[in-house]
Amino acid sequence: MRVAVLSESAADEAAIRILIDGLLGRPTQAVGLPSLRTRGWPAVLQVIPAVLSHLHYQTHADAFVVVVDANHSPMHQATHEQPGGIECTCRLCQLRERVAQTQSRLRFVPERQPQIIQTAIGIAVPAIEAWYRCAVDPHVSEATWVQNLQAGTYAHIKNRLKQEVYGTERPPLELEIQRASEHTHHLAPHLSMLEGLFPIGFGALAHDVRRWLGS
Repeated sequence: MRVAVLSESAADEAAIRILIDGLLGRPTQAVGLPSLRTRGWPAVLQVIPAVLSHLHYQTHADAFVVVVDANHSPMHQATHEQPGGIECTCRLCQLRERVAQTQSRLRFVPERQPQIIQTAIGIAVPAIEAWYRCAVDPHVSEATWVQNLQAGTYAHIKNRLKQEVYGTERPPLELEIQRASEHTHHLAPHLSMLEGLFPIGFGALAHDVRRWLGS
């Protein structure tokens, strides 16, 4: 299966690909993205139309995956799934809407198979480093993050997660890719645990990927 992955860094994309392979139960073939000048949440949301159009018209990608950090944005809620319930500050809602709008504008290409690229969207709460850490720290979860948000004790959590994963709050990209890949390889056999601890953000990603398989 030919899969393109878009996230906030090359390290995140390497880790997400390992998770996707784990969810599918087989390795995927990487599809390259057009050159991106900037990363981070605003940039990812902004470039989705260009990236998805490139994949549709210039490649034979089967699937497109997008994952970003939640940071301090509102958590996705079941009410957002209802007609008219989209929350404009929810990152999962925003990503889904941007992908759907873009796909609705893509033209039919006779030689393209599949005609519609499958998509999967996830949100790492509060950051993807929390996913890496959950295998060794049972207190790292979406529920814990919600408690910290409510108590106002969240200010330094992302920096602490980076320190624990990389040994520094500002890792060079090479180290970031290495550690992210190592942690995710260890995590891949335990994806049911990851989904249990992060049922909203990772659960959404896992649900979308399983939909590719019709299960």
